[in-house]
Amino acid sequence: MSPSVATTRGPYPIWIVGLLVYLLAVFHRSSLAVAGLDATERFDIGASQLATFTMLQLLVYAAMQIPVGLLVDRFGPRQVLLTGAVVLIVAQAGFAFADSYALALLARLFVGIGDAMTFICVLRLVTTWFAPRRIPLMTQLTGVLGQLGAILAAVPMTWALGNLGWTRSYLLAASLGIVLVFGLLFVVHDAPTSRSMRGPALSWSQIRTSLGASWAQPGTRLGFWMHFSTQFSATTLGLLWGYPFFVQGEGRSDHVAGLLLTLMVIAVMATGPVLGWAITRHPWQRSTIVIAIVSSIVVAWTAVLAWPGQAPLSLLVVLVIVAGIGGPASMIGFDLGRTSNPSDRLASATGIINQAGFIASLLLVVGIGVVLDWRTPGSSTDYTPDAFRAAMSCQYLLWGVGLVQIWRYRVKARAKIMAEEPEAYGRVPDELG
Repeated sequence: MSPSVATTRGPYPIWIVGLLVYLLAVFHRSSLAVAGLDATERFDIGASQLATFTMLQLLVYAAMQIPVGLLVDRFGPRQVLLTGAVVLIVAQAGFAFADSYALALLARLFVGIGDAMTFICVLRLVTTWFAPRRIPLMTQLTGVLGQLGAILAAVPMTWALGNLGWTRSYLLAASLGIVLVFGLLFVVHDAPTSRSMRGPALSWSQIRTSLGASWAQPGTRLGFWMHFSTQFSATTLGLLWGYPFFVQGEGRSDHVAGLLLTLMVIAVMATGPVLGWAITRHPWQRSTIVIAIVSSIVVAWTAVLAWPGQAPLSLLVVLVIVAGIGGPASMIGFDLGRTSNPSDRLASATGIINQAGFIASLLLVVGIGVVLDWRTPGSSTDYTPDAFRAAMSCQYLLWGVGLVQIWRYRVKARAKIMAEEPEAYGRVPDELG
């Protein structure tokens, strides 16, 4: 089949294969979460070195977003997604055989690179294959269904590590991507009229111009700060600090802490389609919805941190549900990027937006660790509730910056649209935020 051959397939087979690749990337991203104790024994490392795995993956993921967006605009989502799947297979296989901390870090670095090459590609396929009014819902479904990878990484990997050992478990995980590589080769097309699309080659000056044009759009900046403000609380709880906060900071059992984190993932998955429907029906109110959700997260955290002594379990349940809603709320930022940029730079604009939440998460992960060490005497890791209250308060700085910027660019985005299309408010078009 030549690159220009058309396909009669509908959008759903293409989306399903892309979604499965993204789900597998989340699986690989999360597979270390249940292997922490095994990793400390295998590589003879401590807690701070173990946390470096998480910080490295967040850093690599955030740093790769703009380069990946440019690659998608140049080579098409199919080729980049295929490359990402191959990188994930090789990286996880390398992690399976790694016998030193340095080699394990190198392998996880490439897991982060492969992971970063999936989500933007699937979003590009969604915007190409689906009708405009279905794109917000399909974007939300992509995000929330992809989180199944985190759930699938928990029980199966725990069983595999206990019964198959380290090397065979991670080799088995790596092999899952081989079937999807064939799916990408034979099922996925970049567009209904072409299996593989190519954008124009870009020089460094053209790249700077393209990125500058994307960033100059108030809608791109609004999407960036939406993503920045909504995602970091749930990401930080889920990837590193949620379990110790609930156990040491709130005095809950290991079992209850696990259930709370599981409930947060369920909240992410349950609210995504609802938000997709809401922004489709009320596109003018996208930024209003985000501001309301961020404010709710702030209120929930304030209630927990200000509670004298341990917060009641019911309040912690409210916290993880509200924080979880921030995950799909961050996806609204992509919708602003989509409606603010032409198709030839859509992926690069998405990359700009997608790095925001991970930058915020990285800042928070590091900030919490620094404050916990500062408020805990000596080298002890027995952190007190007071230390956790101080550490989790780092979030207020990020929320403050994010909300101010959302309000600023909400005003600018609406002003730009009204200046270019004065009748816009009356007909509430798709472009409004």
